[in-house]
Amino acid sequence: MLFATAGGVDSAAVVMNRDTGRSRGFGFVKMATAEEADAAVKKFNGQVVDGRALKVEMSNPSGSGGARRGGGGSGTNRW
Repeated sequence: MLFATAGGVDSAAVVMNRDTGRSRGFGFVKMATAEEADAAVKKFNGQVVDGRALKVEMSNPSGSGGARRGGGGSGTNRW
């Protein structure tokens, strides 16, 4: 997995379109620590993979204006 080169990955999911079964073009990666999440953002944001530039940023929980650094110091990256 690409993001594992930036640190420990707890989980990863690609968001799929229910009707077509195709990717919606984004997903979520939960890194083991906030520091590894920050490293992944710095390493991969703007990097071209398979001809497409990645947009990697910290996700915000619904209803919150701040960056997520939830339980156990982990962070979630949206890519």
